[in-house]
Amino acid sequence: MNKLSWVIAAMLANTVAAATILPEQGSIEGDWDGAISVVGQTLPMSVHVVTGDAGLGATIDIQGATDIPLQNVSFEDAKLHMELQAGAGLAVFDGEYAGDSIGGTFTQAGIAGTFFLKRAQEGPAAPSATAEPVPYAQEEVTFDNADITLAGTLTLPESAGPHPAAVMISGSGAQNRDEELFGFKPFYMIADHLTRNGVAVLRYDDRGVGGSTGSVSASTSEDFAGDVLSAVELLKQRSDIDSEQIGLIGHSEGGIVAPLAASRSGDVAFMVLMAGTSVTGEEVVLEQGALIARASGTPEDEIARNAEYQKRTFAAVRSGEGWDELIAEFESQLRATVAAMPDSERAAIADVDAYVTAQVQGQMTAVRTPWFRYFLDYDPAVTLRAVDTPVLAIFGELDLQVVPSQNLGPMEEAFRAGRHPDYTIETLPRANHLFLTATTGSPTEYATLPKEFVPELLPLMTDWILRRVAR
Repeated sequence: MNKLSWVIAAMLANTVAAATILPEQGSIEGDWDGAISVVGQTLPMSVHVVTGDAGLGATIDIQGATDIPLQNVSFEDAKLHMELQAGAGLAVFDGEYAGDSIGGTFTQAGIAGTFFLKRAQEGPAAPSATAEPVPYAQEEVTFDNADITLAGTLTLPESAGPHPAAVMISGSGAQNRDEELFGFKPFYMIADHLTRNGVAVLRYDDRGVGGSTGSVSASTSEDFAGDVLSAVELLKQRSDIDSEQIGLIGHSEGGIVAPLAASRSGDVAFMVLMAGTSVTGEEVVLEQGALIARASGTPEDEIARNAEYQKRTFAAVRSGEGWDELIAEFESQLRATVAAMPDSERAAIADVDAYVTAQVQGQMTAVRTPWFRYFLDYDPAVTLRAVDTPVLAIFGELDLQVVPSQNLGPMEEAFRAGRHPDYTIETLPRANHLFLTATTGSPTEYATLPKEFVPELLPLMTDWILRRVAR
């Protein structure tokens, strides 16, 4: 899924060697979009490089935070080095520059993956809520779920109400109301299109992001379903919204949350599930991890070893037992990785023992979050069998994170078993997990693809919704 606890995946990742690049030296100043890739996961980021009085400097935008300073930034002989002191420990980026791209290795807590950056596109990369006047109203709203406050934007059509409406639900992790990745704003684009076609849309910041309080990692999909129902309740109270025509649009984990919310309320009129899962989180993580690693050229024996370590970690999460062996193995791997680091990286670690202790503690804490414990064993098919809300499920043919071959069949089987009266399942050709037109579907492509949905997505979604809310 587009933000399935990347720290968990990093702990379980193998080293993927970066391609060797031999470019001429060039200017590295400017804005770069890209991602960190580890087995089964992708963490979008943007890097901004400038030259000041103190020399080369850079900041990073990552996981909803912006302008975080990077340390020890250097660029010499086409080689880029930069470091980020994060909660899970020192993250080190070493890459090589070629034209408008940078590729290299990412290391944190002794775990290695790859990163990729490409110069940000000039001009508007994606529609922005403030870029130009739009033919509809935009209203900032807040609403509460118990002690959590959520902040968002409600867009309202120009036509006379009351209007049908949709609530947007993001994928796993902490994202803003536009579900922004690499400057691509899929939720803004969906809201813009639907509102121009007569459907009001509410999209909001995830817990702990922007104007919203709370924490994503300390919450579960059940908690997020409560947030969604609070959003529905807000819309129900408005005279400009048709209270009998409020639906949900969920992406990735949002495709889990939407049915959960609908199963707890009679107020949900329709659901659109974009790359929603229908098997347990364990199955999803293992499958996506293997496929993405394979697409990156990882040897099959390494893929098998990683899967075995993942399974042992999952067993420890469930039982609370076996952590000592896992920690000892992780510490051993971490010390070996530190010993093999280039001098430039090793010099950044003043106290190896303290470093190892901090990294192990950070990683073990990450896999014990309430979010991950819930996600690991939750079976979406049980809820899908129980709901009878009209549903449109959309998959991307090239999605390597929520794989159609793994999820489409069980989803249809769940609908049939539940005698669902109105469901439609579509697979869009050439689409990846973000519903961008892709070549391979690998997350390593995300930063470089044109920031436009595959052409079928918005018309399919809009036409389907309008047919369900027609009076």
